[in-house]
Amino acid sequence: MLLRFLTALLFLAAYCSPPSTRANDYDVVIYSATPAGIAAAVSAAECGDRVLLVEPTSRIGGLTTNGLSHPDFRTFEAITGAYLDFTRRVQQHYDEEYGPDSPQARAALRGTEAEPKVNLLVFEQMLACHSNISVETNSVLTGVDVEGSGNERHIASATFVPTDQRAEGTKKVEAAIFIDASYEGDLLAMAGVPFRVGREARSEYDESLAPKMADDQVQGYNFRLIVTRNPENRVLPVKPAGYHREDFIDVLDLFAEGKLESVFCDRKGGIFKAHLPELPNGKHDVNDVSRGAVRLSMPSINDGWPEGDAAVRNEIFGQHLRHSVGLLYFLQNDEAVPEALREEAREWGWCRDEFPENGHLPVQLYVREGRRMVGQHVYTQQDTVWAEDDARAKLHTDAIAIGDYAHNCHGTGHEGPLIGGKHTGEFYQSTAPYQVPYGVLVPKQCDNLLVPVACSSSHVGFCALRLEPIWMSLGQAAGYAAHVAREKNLAVQEVEPEAVQQICHARGGATIYVSDVPPSHPDFAAVQWWGTRGGLHGLNPKGEVRGEYIVGQYYEAYLNHEAELDKPLSEDARQRWLALAEKLRLDADSLKDAATRGDFIRMAYAQADQSKQ
Repeated sequence: MLLRFLTALLFLAAYCSPPSTRANDYDVVIYSATPAGIAAAVSAAECGDRVLLVEPTSRIGGLTTNGLSHPDFRTFEAITGAYLDFTRRVQQHYDEEYGPDSPQARAALRGTEAEPKVNLLVFEQMLACHSNISVETNSVLTGVDVEGSGNERHIASATFVPTDQRAEGTKKVEAAIFIDASYEGDLLAMAGVPFRVGREARSEYDESLAPKMADDQVQGYNFRLIVTRNPENRVLPVKPAGYHREDFIDVLDLFAEGKLESVFCDRKGGIFKAHLPELPNGKHDVNDVSRGAVRLSMPSINDGWPEGDAAVRNEIFGQHLRHSVGLLYFLQNDEAVPEALREEAREWGWCRDEFPENGHLPVQLYVREGRRMVGQHVYTQQDTVWAEDDARAKLHTDAIAIGDYAHNCHGTGHEGPLIGGKHTGEFYQSTAPYQVPYGVLVPKQCDNLLVPVACSSSHVGFCALRLEPIWMSLGQAAGYAAHVAREKNLAVQEVEPEAVQQICHARGGATIYVSDVPPSHPDFAAVQWWGTRGGLHGLNPKGEVRGEYIVGQYYEAYLNHEAELDKPLSEDARQRWLALAEKLRLDADSLKDAATRGDFIRMAYAQADQSKQ
């Protein structure tokens, strides 16, 4: 165990050495302090790079600090790397603030369920740990200088302008590597990198979930409101600007017809989905009710957002605000609303101690889908299918992250009236845990840009990637890839995925789902390496994979995804593993007498590690 630990330290020292004197203003410039952007900044800084992280709004953390406190993942075993570090820090905060056995610490659910203000505090602390990270908020990207053309493009500098008139003026910065961590893909677009907005036709990538014909529809947005029933912390909504009661009156017919049962619900039957489990201190993350009779998401007005200017986005933002806030205000105050419904609605309100600078409302809209880069690897529905006769999803030996959620789309269009109509383009399809290859981060045409959020994918593929835990893992990988590219003087297209994998594994980041070998396990890196090479595929046939239900959308570990290191090595597995060892140019003869799976993997990993030195 000590030898493996020292080997990991030596590896990190080799790849993450202190920087030499460099001419650029920064080594890495990251646009948008989303969780992916923060993970990229921390990862690059860990390797000694000088990082500038620029956020266009007043608040870092993206949706994780703007209301999305009920994160999308299925099992805790899928939480690794940067996101695991974040959740551990969150849990530590609640343990220290209230006590490890307190209701707040238990409600934090291993640090995954937290109040927005706590998520913000933890992100700030993570960034503050690195003196080589500079953070600028309220600074908008206005221009990108590109050298070359066609497939030989290189970003020389980016220009940012403060939104706060009291701040300094225009700032032009140079860097070796740029990372676009924005939800919209604004930097990649300004750099002239090809992208898509909308849905591909079913035939383009052979995706059953895609529409028959291509269109420009993007998945619906909505606010992730934070509410409470605690009278001491509750603030009732005020009438939003532009409010018209006539916009909401039809909702009463839906209650009368029994199509709606309540104002708030935890799953279905209501308008405002107050997620379970409850957040610490009696708060709830409110979301759109999938396939509900009334929706908070409004996909029909979102299509202009990805490529829209500030005025267009502000108008869409305002429409969402009037709809979400106005609907609750109507149900709480309008005399036409039955008294029982009004009483139920008035039990809920915004949290007095959240977003106090913005009327207790988030400053960001939940932009589920913006531009999507067309890069080296376009991630599609085919990337998440089951491998042949296997419990596992398709193998990607160039994976740099994992996901375990589903293809999930709240709808891309709407038929009929806003209240009483129906979303179209909605789908929810589960699969086994899936891998994400390095190529989704990498453009074809620009040699110093990485894109972890508006990454290369089809609309359907993006619906499996568009989740903050996955984006944070992609951001972490982007930070390491940026360092390797800069340190080795490589184009991002020339970075070997295995180099990124090795740093990720050494830092506890997974590239394949293994339910019984967590990042804290001494064999984590070895198992991740072997599994990503293909060694864990073919051990179990396809069948039921979902574990036992826990709470909300969370489950026990996926079935048949264990490494079982103490299990004797069967003859069938031995022959397949020896063949793989030969393919990897290892000394297969020295491995043939391994007694257990763990013995074989450790011996093979030691050989591979020695060959790199």
